[in-house]
Amino acid sequence: MTVAERGRLSWLLVRRGLRRASGRVNNFPLLPWRLIPRKADRLLLSPQDLRTADGTRASEIYAGRFAFAGKVVISDGRSPFELAPPSDEWAAELYSFGWLRHLRAADSAITRANARALVDEWITLQGRWHALAWRPEILTRRIISWICQAPLILQDVDVQFYRRFMRSLTRQVRYLRSNASEARAGAQSLQATIALMYATLCMASQDRHLRGTMKRLSDQLDQQILPDGGHISRNPGAIIEVLLDLLPLKQAFSSRNMQPPQALLNAIDRMMPMLRFFRHDDGNFALFNGMGATPVDQLATILAYDDVRGEPFEHAPHSGYQRMKLNNLLVLMDTGKAPPVAASQEAHAGCLSFEMCAGGQRIVVNCGLPAINRESWRQVARATAAHSTVTFNNTSSYRFREEGPFRKLIGVPVVDGPSEVAIARDDTEEAILLRASHDGYSSRFGIIHQRSVMLTAGGTKLEGEDVFTPTHGEMLPPGARDEFAVRFHLHPSIKASRIADGHGVMLVLPNKDVWTFDGHEDRVELEESVFLGGTDGPRRAVQIVIYGHARQASRVHWTFTHTPRTHPAARKTGEAAKGRKSQNEPELPL
Repeated sequence: MTVAERGRLSWLLVRRGLRRASGRVNNFPLLPWRLIPRKADRLLLSPQDLRTADGTRASEIYAGRFAFAGKVVISDGRSPFELAPPSDEWAAELYSFGWLRHLRAADSAITRANARALVDEWITLQGRWHALAWRPEILTRRIISWICQAPLILQDVDVQFYRRFMRSLTRQVRYLRSNASEARAGAQSLQATIALMYATLCMASQDRHLRGTMKRLSDQLDQQILPDGGHISRNPGAIIEVLLDLLPLKQAFSSRNMQPPQALLNAIDRMMPMLRFFRHDDGNFALFNGMGATPVDQLATILAYDDVRGEPFEHAPHSGYQRMKLNNLLVLMDTGKAPPVAASQEAHAGCLSFEMCAGGQRIVVNCGLPAINRESWRQVARATAAHSTVTFNNTSSYRFREEGPFRKLIGVPVVDGPSEVAIARDDTEEAILLRASHDGYSSRFGIIHQRSVMLTAGGTKLEGEDVFTPTHGEMLPPGARDEFAVRFHLHPSIKASRIADGHGVMLVLPNKDVWTFDGHEDRVELEESVFLGGTDGPRRAVQIVIYGHARQASRVHWTFTHTPRTHPAARKTGEAAKGRKSQNEPELPL
């Protein structure tokens, strides 16, 4: 770890320590009363909630069945806020009140009364203080939910409840305003500022905070939304989450006859094309750096706001990704360094990993991260071995701070990783060639990993090569470990079987198309894998692996080739032509 990285990590520790101390002070029985407003504000407007709602879930909530984060709790007539939560994830969803949108979707007198009753119970039981419910990230979501779902909660209510609701909301906003800086750096910090902007625009008596909140929002958008539209965390999912909040916020400015900050408009304009950049042809996002299951419905809602709707660009240099498409063959590749330490809590060690999609079917993927029980999978999912790239000596190309007394305080940030990622790309009508290298294994094993991939043959062939170059000199240092594993994780819908010679694998897609993986001079293995990026939880999958030693084999050449389906009458002709190489097919210039 460099001196600069130690300094950044130390500052992160100090900030988290201050946050914990602040929480303990605020938990003092008398102090929280200073945040109670002298009078209740009025609600001026309620922005639209773009998150998908399911009206059928309203009946479950009315019956006291609360299903969140893979856990189900039956309240049996008691308030859910009185019950011991089965997990922190379940509690976070309950206390965030995002489920109010399901009640609103049902749109009945019963669901409105149920929503008011649950909100009133929370105010009574946890409205003064609760260690988990008042965390900045949960408080952020609750403020936004209450403001967006106010028509559900406040329709036809009496003056007494209206004042009680507004006093509680005003108190929460005041608390977040004084503690927003303690939200985790990255998307959570930005969303906390967005929540304060919601409150400033939608609540009376908040106008005095307008200038300061707009400046804070503009500063954070400029810092976190990169020039190419990616998020500083390099997590594609962060773009979706931020846009779901920014688009209604933009409309809220218009409803108040105010001009939105230019930074907000610019950020939206930059992020919209990135939605198409990360999107496979089947509608799902590539699984990089903490991305899990794609909220397809919400993504479609956001894309409806995209006025340009142009073709995605090919290179995101600031985010560190490449997109290569030739006809029906699409490859997305991670060619970036780790995000800053403070924003690296979910960063994955997947440098030079790629995902491959053909004809709308994902073939090669990364493992991703599940929607629930993330902490139990996080360490495995972040490792290089969970990505379609090269693992050296069974270690990751990033180093995470996994041990120590401060893990609960700061999480598991990245403390070391590739510092140099070189990229060269050449696009022609016949082929797309990308060469990239990283030094993530240089300091520990004296190795530079170089990867070249080329899309050819009209989008029916992906040819690649992984090269292992000594960092210094022409040979690895004597006694240095040199074991490598080249991994290609397959989507669980792919049926894979080894070819008899042990050097290839036949891949059958759900539409019965056949692709062949060829390891050429190297033997290939089929091993178990797990796919975590689906909506239905972890699924069994397989991975293609090539093992070797860098001293004995400094190059690994591999190919994915599409085998076209032929009419029975033409099969004989096709078999006669098998093995003949097209004279126009370009070689991989490595």
